[in-house]
Amino acid sequence: MVTVNLIDSTTFEVIVERATTTRHKVTLTGPYYEKLTGNRVPPEVLVEKSFRFLLDRESNTSILRSFDLPVIGQYFPEYERVIQGMLD
Repeated sequence: MVTVNLIDSTTFEVIVERATTTRHKVTLTGPYYEKLTGNRVPPEVLVEKSFRFLLDRESNTSILRSFDLPVIGQYFPEYERVIQGMLD
């Protein structure tokens, strides 16, 4: 289970409940949000789908505890293309 909580306008807490529960702090700027979503979905949906993308590729215990959302693309170059498809 993935739960996304808004901390402030650009920061989210993500709780991933698996065999081990993990907590993550994710930042998302307005321009990057608009680039990926075109404002079609709430920011929380983008963050949640981004974690589902990550969990398809690695365990929740391997995901960084704190990061800016664009960092995902540095580890997984296909991220932006795939996430945009997941949001359609």
